Amino acid sequence: MNGITDKVVAITGASSGIGEATARLLAERGAMVALGARRTGRLDDIVATIVATGGRAIACEVDVTSPSAVANFVDQTVRSFGRLDVFIGNAGVSSLSPMAELDVDGWSSMIDVNLHGVLNGIAAALPVFQTQGRGHFVTTVSTSGIKIVPTQAVYAATKNAVRTLLEGLRQESTDGVMRTTSISPGYVQTELVDSIADPRIREQAKTSMAALGIPAEAVARAIAFAIEQPDDVEIGDLTIRPTRQG
Repeated sequence: MNGITDKVVAITGASSGIGEATARLLAERGAMVALGARRTGRLDDIVATIVATGGRAIACEVDVTSPSAVANFVDQTVRSFGRLDVFIGNAGVSSLSPMAELDVDGWSSMIDVNLHGVLNGIAAALPVFQTQGRGHFVTTVSTSGIKIVPTQAVYAATKNAVRTLLEGLRQESTDGVMRTTSISPGYVQTELVDSIADPRIREQAKTSMAALGIPAEAVARAIAFAIEQPDDVEIGDLTIRPTRQG
């Protein structure tokens, strides 16, 4: 037994990148995984591959900006596997631009997905954790919230809001029932930069990603490390970045 075998893990943003890599790794190590995202076709393909190799997985259509959709995701996970041990809030969007461009729609989208989406996950999973007497929230944050750079102000703000949120939740949960972990990746080879509307900034981000980006599997291994710890050990924060990232 490796600390992950037979754990039930629900993952948002699981159709690609860090979410997909995490689902595959945890299933390989014996976890039961529920994959949530909006791209159900992609989810079905990933689940089919996991099941074909002996893993246990289900796919659920989830829009994290909808409280009812996230609640349904948690309900489906519990109905399928009998409980929920870990909720990984991984869904995120990035709409980078200088503040002066006043990309109000982009700002709203990042707040809705990156912050409200995490809150919706907490609202859905926390009652289950309290009833069970144990649970673990793992949330993907970002090194953008550690080193603030131009064009990333609002994106970084959403990530730092989540970091603060999880620390507050941790301090309210020192009875041993629940653990919280913030994972802060740097440049990772994912589709996140594809959501950047400004073509110049998008191409710059893609260039940096191609030159520096580490594989999503590296972040998945860090998430697995946090999850596999004994119940009385909490890994609060992990930062995973390329060695050449400034």
